[in-house]
Amino acid sequence: MAEQTRSLEDLKDALKKSDAPVSAAVAEEALPEPKIDALGRAYATGKRKNAIARVWIKRGNGKVTVNGRDQEVYFARPVLRMMIRQPFEAAERVNEFDVICTVTGGGLSGQAGAVRHGISKALTYFEPELRKPLKARGFLTRDSRVVERKKYGRAKARRSFQFSKR
Repeated sequence: MAEQTRSLEDLKDALKKSDAPVSAAVAEEALPEPKIDALGRAYATGKRKNAIARVWIKRGNGKVTVNGRDQEVYFARPVLRMMIRQPFEAAERVNEFDVICTVTGGGLSGQAGAVRHGISKALTYFEPELRKPLKARGFLTRDSRVVERKKYGRAKARRSFQFSKR
């Protein structure tokens, strides 16, 4: 019985000793490799409503270009520009990256949401350690709410035609 107890204690000690280096190695391997192309850019696709944004980010001074135009021209409303800045503020990387994106479909609000989603994903590809703060703020979640289609026999998606007694 004493031999069994001693061997169990020896096994526990051996596990404790070997456990520390393994967990440190696992912690280092947990972060994926950055996905950066030959030009030093990270690419991601962002989506919101019917808008799709193709986003490239690279090190720079904070210039944002949307469909070949400056963000102040394309997104005239300050709220939309604020949405695009949010991932950089959450990651504490304001004015460190240049953004070039092309956006199609939807309206301006959906397009701004798509650009924000694309920037967030591209930041995680550029620096994988930024995933945690961006995910905590909900920027990596694709908002899948879209406009419901109009149904036959209805005025809109769900609204009925006005009832007429006579």
